[in-house]
Amino acid sequence: MQHAVGAPLPPHGPGSGHVGRPYQAQHPGHPGPPPISPPPPGPGQVQPAPPPPGQGPAPSAPGQAPPAPGHAQPSPAPGQVPGPGWSGTGPTPPAREAVGHTGHVQLPPGGPVPLPAPPAEPGTGGATLAVLLIGPAGAGKTTVAKLWAARRRVPTAHVSLDDVREWVRSGFADPQAGWNDHSEAQYRLARRTCGFAARNFLANGISCILDDAVFPDRPVVGLGGWKRHVGPGLLPVVLLPGLEIVLERNAARSGNRRLSDEEVARIHGRMAGWYGSGLPIIDNSTYDVETTARVLDDVLARSIASPPAW
Repeated sequence: MQHAVGAPLPPHGPGSGHVGRPYQAQHPGHPGPPPISPPPPGPGQVQPAPPPPGQGPAPSAPGQAPPAPGHAQPSPAPGQVPGPGWSGTGPTPPAREAVGHTGHVQLPPGGPVPLPAPPAEPGTGGATLAVLLIGPAGAGKTTVAKLWAARRRVPTAHVSLDDVREWVRSGFADPQAGWNDHSEAQYRLARRTCGFAARNFLANGISCILDDAVFPDRPVVGLGGWKRHVGPGLLPVVLLPGLEIVLERNAARSGNRRLSDEEVARIHGRMAGWYGSGLPIIDNSTYDVETTARVLDDVLARSIASPPAW
C-alpha cells in the first residue's frame, strides 16, 4: 500500500508506532488501556452468557483468534478431525478418526486371482472377473473392452497393455522399430504392471479386463506370463475378425499405433494359431461394437461354467 508524501504512517503496534513493544513498556507506570467491552447486542441477537466465576474464556491455539462474542464455533463435518481450538460443541467425530489421519483407506493385498463362481443369472451378471482379451492390431480389442467394462452393472476396470507400455515417454522402445532386448524388457515390465493392477482391482471387488496382442507361438509374449502375473482365474478370449476388417481398422489409426499392411497381415496370420487351442474365439467381422461386447459377455459366462484349459 502506498501513502502520500508527508502523510503519517499508520501505527504497527497496539496503541503505538513502535513494532513489538507493549503498551506498558511505552508508558511506564500507566495502568494500561481499559479492557474493550463487547458491543451491545443488536436487534434479534442474544447476549452471550458470562463465563462462570473464576473461569475465563476457552483458550485459543497459538496464532488463532478467539471466536467472536455471540457466535458459536462451527462443528466439524462428519468424519472430519476437529481442528485446533475446537470447543467440543456439536456432534462428536467418529472414534476411529484420530488426529493426524488423512483419510487413508486400508486396502487388502492383491493375491493370485482364483476362478470365479458361476453367475446365478444370464451372462456374467455380478461376477468379479479377470479377463484377457487377445487379438491382432485392428481387431477392436480396446474399443470392445472399454464398452464391455462400461456396460457391466458391477465395478469393472479396463487396462490396456499398449497404454501401459507407452507410459515410458523418454527411451520408449517401439516394437515397430524391431523387437530387441529393450522392447522385450519394456513389454515384460508393462505386463507385470498390468498383472499387479488386475490383482489389486480384484482384491478390492473390482473386475478387470486387459487387452493384449498375445501370440500363440511365442513364449515371450504368450499366455504363461499373464497367468503367472494375474493368477489361474484369468479368463482369456480371442477376438479375431477377418483380415480385410483388420486392415480397414488399422488404416484409420494414427501415430505408432498404425502398422504397415504387411505387418498387419503377418500378425493376423500368426493369430490364426489360436484356432484349435481350446480358447474361445469371437469372429467379430460382421458385429458392431455393442454386439461384440454382448457376445463377449456370453462367452465369458460359458468360460466361468467350463474354464478353458490353457
